[in-house]
Amino acid sequence: MKKLLAVMTAIGVGAAVLSGCGQSQSGESQAQETQGESQSPEASETEGQEAEESTAEESAQAAELDLDKLVFTYVTAPLNVPSIIEKNQGIFSDAFAQYGLEVEYAEITSGADQTQALASGDVQVLYAVGGSSVILSAANGADIKIVDMYSRSPKAFSMYAKDESLTTPESLAGKTIAGPVGTNLHELLAAYLATADMTIEDVNYVNMSIPDAMAGLEGGSLDVALLAGATAYQAEQAGYHMVTDGEGLIDATIAVAVTGEFAQEYPQLVETLKEAQQSIADFMEANEEETMEIVAGELDLDVEAVKDMYADYDFGTQVTDSDIAGLQKTADFMLDAQMIESPVDVSTLFLEK
Repeated sequence: MKKLLAVMTAIGVGAAVLSGCGQSQSGESQAQETQGESQSPEASETEGQEAEESTAEESAQAAELDLDKLVFTYVTAPLNVPSIIEKNQGIFSDAFAQYGLEVEYAEITSGADQTQALASGDVQVLYAVGGSSVILSAANGADIKIVDMYSRSPKAFSMYAKDESLTTPESLAGKTIAGPVGTNLHELLAAYLATADMTIEDVNYVNMSIPDAMAGLEGGSLDVALLAGATAYQAEQAGYHMVTDGEGLIDATIAVAVTGEFAQEYPQLVETLKEAQQSIADFMEANEEETMEIVAGELDLDVEAVKDMYADYDFGTQVTDSDIAGLQKTADFMLDAQMIESPVDVSTLFLEK
C-alpha cells in the first residue's frame, strides 16, 4: 500500500510539472504573438504617415510652383533621337508628375520662332535649339540660358542642289537658297559663303522649313536647299548633288534652354529636367535596337538608314570646354557676318559652366 501511494504521488507531481511547463510555453508563445500583433499596426501606421507626408510634400511643391503645365518644343529633324524617345516613352510626363504638372509639346522648327515662343512664355523649355539661335536671341536682349547640351553633328547639316556645277561659294551668287533662319543651317550657308568673302546678301536667301525646302528643290523653285538629318539622307538617296556639309565650317551645337527667370524661380524643375535627360540617355544606351526602331517609325525611315545617320551624332548632355569654345566661335562669326550687332560672351549664357 505504501509503495502504491508513493508511485501515485510521484505521478501526480510529474503531471503538475509537465502542466506547468506547457502553460509556460503557451504563455510565451501567446506573448510573442501579442507582441507581433502590437508591432504590426504601429509599422503600418508609420508607413501610412510617411506616405501621407510624401503626398503632402508633393502637393505643397505643386502649389509653390504656381504652374499647371510645362510646354516643351518638339522637333524631330534633323535626327533628334532624344526628343523622339522621350515622347514615345513619356519620360518627361513621368518626371514632372510629382509636381502635378502636365507636359505638352510645341512643334516649332524655326530657331527664331522657338526663342520668341520662349520669351513670350508660350514655351518653357527649348528642348533642342540651335546654338546660333540662342546667341541671336541673347544678342537681341532676350533672357535665355543654356541648361546643358543636346547634340553636336556638323556632318548632319548640308546643302543640296540639282545642278552639279554648284561646287563653290562663288557659284552660288544670285542663287535662290532656302532653309530655316536662325539655325545651324543658316550658319552653315553664311560660313560657306564667308570662305570666299561673300555674305548672305550675295544670294537670294529664303526662310523656309526643311521639308518645304526639300519640296522646293524637288519642284524646281529653289536652286539650293539647306537640309539636315532624315531629309538630307533622302536627298542623297534620290541622287541630288551635295554642295557641302558642315564639317570644318560649323560645330552644329544644339542645346537645351530656358529663361534665366524660369531657372531662378524653379530650380527644382531644372534639376528634374536634367535627371529626365539622363533617363532618356540610359534608355537609348540600354535599348539601342528598340531606339533605332522607334526613330525609324517616327521618321518613316529604314532602321539601317537611322543607324547610318546616328553615327554622325554626339548626344552627350554635359557642357564641355569645347562646346563653349565652339559657341564662342559661332558668336564671333555671327558678329563678323553682321548677323548680330554686338559681341556676345557665350560663357554668360550657361546656367552652370
